[in-house]
Amino acid sequence: MVSEPTWGLDTSLPRLTGRVVLVTGASGTIGVGIARRFAQAGAAVVVHYRSGAATAEDVVDRIRSAGGAAVAVRADLAGGEHGIGHGVGHGGGEGECRRLVEVARDWRGRLDAVVHCAGIQPVQELSGMTAADWRAVAEANTTSAFSCTQAAAELMSRQDGGGSITHIASIEGSHPAPGHAHYSASKAALIMFARSAALEYGPLGIRVNSVSPGLIDRPGLADDWPDGVARWGRAAPLGRLGRPEDIGDACVFLASDAASWITGTDLVVDGGVGARPTW
Repeated sequence: MVSEPTWGLDTSLPRLTGRVVLVTGASGTIGVGIARRFAQAGAAVVVHYRSGAATAEDVVDRIRSAGGAAVAVRADLAGGEHGIGHGVGHGGGEGECRRLVEVARDWRGRLDAVVHCAGIQPVQELSGMTAADWRAVAEANTTSAFSCTQAAAELMSRQDGGGSITHIASIEGSHPAPGHAHYSASKAALIMFARSAALEYGPLGIRVNSVSPGLIDRPGLADDWPDGVARWGRAAPLGRLGRPEDIGDACVFLASDAASWITGTDLVVDGGVGARPTW
């Protein structure tokens, strides 16, 4: 039987007591792990969700029950049912990104870190992909990151200490997979966007990085994709799939003082799969 994860303070993590972090997409598998680790580092956590209200509220309840501070906030960061092209005044997109960031800041008077984990990962062959399919992934994975970063940086630049922004990319940003042309391209763009934002926002005291996860385990994954899980286990030097908390640890580090001279980098968290020769 798998033991229930703890949610209380973890002294092995960098201390983030007194800081406020916004985690977008915090009702998904990786997002929950990130929110949990920030709470265990002592941060107050804004748990963003779009459709996973029950999960988001459960995350908030667990953090509060362990003595931490958390609040759930809904926002449609891409806009529209399929994440396409709704801006300010149209119920999603840029206006929602700005509102979410402002709500997160107003909750406790500052916003120290943003981890942008919101996104989608459809599987679709390139030959049958439409321009609308392509735009949906770009809007959800890249344009939302642009809008949230721009809004967060504007607020962080006006507070003492600046801030940290971390985007959850993917190893598919440099190693594409079949059926993921739109997804891989969006993650490659996200990595370069984070580097570009680091260049421009660094003088304002704002650090911007990305984290590229490998295959992260979830309930039922081994049953849904047994051959893929087995291949990954053989390819990974560390011999296992990633856990959501592995990504959370990387994000906590990048938001902490221990990473105060780290910006414009992509931190690959893949158990060493990227080091495996392909020939």
